[in-house]
Amino acid sequence: MLRALSRCHAPVVRLLSPRTAVLVEAVRGRKSRTDPIAKSKLGRIKTPPPVDPVEMVVLKERYTEYNLVLRALRLEFKEQMLRKKYEEEVGSVAEERTKREAEEHRSLMALNDAENLRMREIRAQRMQKEAEAAELKKREAAILRQQELESYIKEKERQILLLQEEAKDFITPDNLDQRIEEALDNPKNYNFAIDKEGRVVKRTAFQQ
Repeated sequence: MLRALSRCHAPVVRLLSPRTAVLVEAVRGRKSRTDPIAKSKLGRIKTPPPVDPVEMVVLKERYTEYNLVLRALRLEFKEQMLRKKYEEEVGSVAEERTKREAEEHRSLMALNDAENLRMREIRAQRMQKEAEAAELKKREAAILRQQELESYIKEKERQILLLQEEAKDFITPDNLDQRIEEALDNPKNYNFAIDKEGRVVKRTAFQQ
């Protein structure tokens, strides 16, 4: 008997207790909020898993697209249900109104297409005028640049000719002796003054 009881997993007290008594079994439960942190987890730092930015952007776009599609489907189904309910309640009046709305929609679409065509023609004319004005402005700018270049070239040519004329009087190693002889043969006196009227005074009152 005792051997059989020892092989049984249930406690002996539970087996020998009367039927009317309350059976209480010890079960390991969850830790309460007031219990301290376990010693094995004192230094643990919970870090969230890394998130790929590219994957997050793709998931966000897909989630937004999913919400839009789902919302559109809901609205479509809701509209179909409401239309069906309304047609069942009203009948021919709803059908007649639907036809009238469809006809009005077609007329408005035709008016919209005509207005779009008119605006397209106006826009094409405006763009053509703007292109012509831009081309004219471009040609005028090219002509102005050409004129400025020609005037610049003429000015430089004039300066070159003037410099060539002035270069004739320059003293060079070739004509150095000749210029010295001319200076000795034609002495000049630079001891003179100029009064306020521009007259040259070669002898002043202080000269003896």
